[in-house]
Amino acid sequence: MAKNPVILVSFDTPAPYRIQVQGRVASNWSVRLQGLDISQTTSDNGITISTLAGELPDQTALAGVLNALHELHLSVLSVECLKSV
Repeated sequence: MAKNPVILVSFDTPAPYRIQVQGRVASNWSVRLQGLDISQTTSDNGITISTLAGELPDQTALAGVLNALHELHLSVLSVECLKSV
């Protein structure tokens, strides 16, 4: 079984993230979500999955995005840092 590589992430430097949530996030929420790009796909069983992707300035901004998604009552499926810092 292949292991996922460990990524070194600094708390206070920019990093690219990909966040997936169950449900639809309207594109006009991009401004409130730190300018992340928003796209949707539909799973095989008909569930809409929204993907938010882009660079965030630090982990405080990441926490803000996650709080906003919580306020929208969206279930977070995954949060992924896409590269080492």
